[in-house]
Formats: sequence, structure tokens, C-alpha cells
Amino acid sequence: MHFLSVADFSSEELEELMSLITTIKKHPERFSNRLKNKTLVLIFEKPSTRTRVSFEQAILQLGGHAITLRREEMQLGRGESIADSARVLSRYVHAIMARVYNHESLVELAKYSTIPVINGLSDLEHPCQIVSDLFTVYEEFGSLEGIKLAYVGDGNNVCNSLLLGCALLGVELRVATPKNYRPSPKILKKAIELNPTIQLMDNPAKAVERANVVYTDVWVSMGDEGEEEERVKVFKPYQVNTKLLSHASPDVKVMHCLPAHRGLEITDEVIDGHSSIVWTQAENRLHAQKAILLKLMK
Repeated sequence: MHFLSVADFSSEELEELMSLITTIKKHPERFSNRLKNKTLVLIFEKPSTRTRVSFEQAILQLGGHAITLRREEMQLGRGESIADSARVLSRYVHAIMARVYNHESLVELAKYSTIPVINGLSDLEHPCQIVSDLFTVYEEFGSLEGIKLAYVGDGNNVCNSLLLGCALLGVELRVATPKNYRPSPKILKKAIELNPTIQLMDNPAKAVERANVVYTDVWVSMGDEGEEEERVKVFKPYQVNTKLLSHASPDVKVMHCLPAHRGLEITDEVIDGHSSIVWTQAENRLHAQKAILLKLMK
């Protein structure tokens, strides 16, 4: 089984993951040798802090080994095909995590791999992040039932995966993005078909109205640096600040998948304030990666 999209897991499997992550976080010692002598290869085309460290630590704490490679360190960087790399790695290790620019590279890798391939981030989705994020909400509120979640900002890969995750788990989600920066139409359509409570709009204040959770991400993702000046202008009304949060529930929690560009998509007083659960959200990447590896590498 590969994990390229949140939708690769069923609603039932995602619910099982929430339960498994809870147990892993409370009792990590129970899982210390579950992946003994198993090896995970981590391939990075893009820089990474949380994805790299959480996956390396996850496999090590489960008793296995990590091999981390940048694309330029591999023969991929010298013209070897993705298909051939997949065939060879399948003979050496037990799973591949890849963080890539183009989602089609993951699709190609999975097509020719006989071992699990995990999407560590692509231009289309960031599924491991969303498994961790939805667990963070589950942990904070004790349940996902009745939760109103608002996403404010760029309709990027994180937004796409959040749409699918909320759709599968029945979370009411309102997404506010500028009209020219909306999420994938195909993913949005699929999400709404699964969960009709999902809404797309361009008014951030309306999106966060009575929200239990407000989530944001960077306005300029890796690869979009050439659009930075224009994006900053367009996204300015979408900043998560105290004024915007005044429309949300009094007990609202704020999330950001990091890295944060403070003073742009989120203010210091919000990310460092009492409503922020950003650091718990970041920690939970480790526990979630463990659960994902256990499910795919067992």
C-alpha cells in the first residue's frame, strides 16, 4: 500500500490511525522494536526540517533505520529514471518517503516500487501533515465530532489534503482563499461529494465565524518565490491576527504547519498566544509518522 494522498486511506483507516497515534504518544515504549531491522529511505528534492527529523526519529524509535538522500546525491540527479530507481530501492529497503516538487514523480515512483511509497510533500498534497493535524484537533477537543475548522490563506497542497481529511472524517470545514488561489478543483469537488458541509469562500471573517480551529499556512510556498510581491498584496486581508480571531469561537485554537512567516500570514501575538497549539501540532508529526510507518511497513 502506498500513501500518496489522504484519500488513500478510508474513513475507517483514518479513525484507526487517530486511535493508534493516541496510544503511541502515551506509550511509546510499547512500539520500540516494532520495525526492528526495517529500513526507510528518505528522498528530498525540497528542503525540510519537520518532515525529515520526524521521519528519521520515527523509524529509529521504532527500532529501524533511516537513509536520507538528497536528489543530487542519487543517480536520479544524473539522469537515471524514476522507474529504475524505484526498482532498485525496492530490492534494498522496506519503504520510501519522498518529498518532491512534482506529484507525478511520486506517482511514477509508486508505479514501479514493490515497497510502500509515502508522500512527504508534493505540489498537490501533504498527507502526512494532515494526519498529524487532524490528530492534534482530535487530541485537543477529545473528538472531531461537531468541530468547525476554518482554513485561511493559499489553496495549496496543505489545503488540498485538509479538504480530503476533513471530508473523510466528517469535519465541517470552511476554506477562505483569494479567487485566483483556490485549491484543486478536482479535490474540492471530491471533498464536497464526501462531506457537503465543506464550503469554499473568499471572505476570511465569514470563514472563521464561530470556528473552533483556525488554520493557516505560508502565502509563498517553495517554488512560488517569483510571485512573492504579488502574493503578499493579495493575501494581506487573509492574515490570521487578533481582529480576525474575534469572529471565531471564544475557545478557538490556532494552527500553522510551519515554517511561519511571522508578520505575514500570522502575527507574533497569535502564534505565541494562548490560542496557539502550533508547537503541539509540530510535535505530533513524530507520533503520526510512527503510526503511518507501522501501518505501511508491518
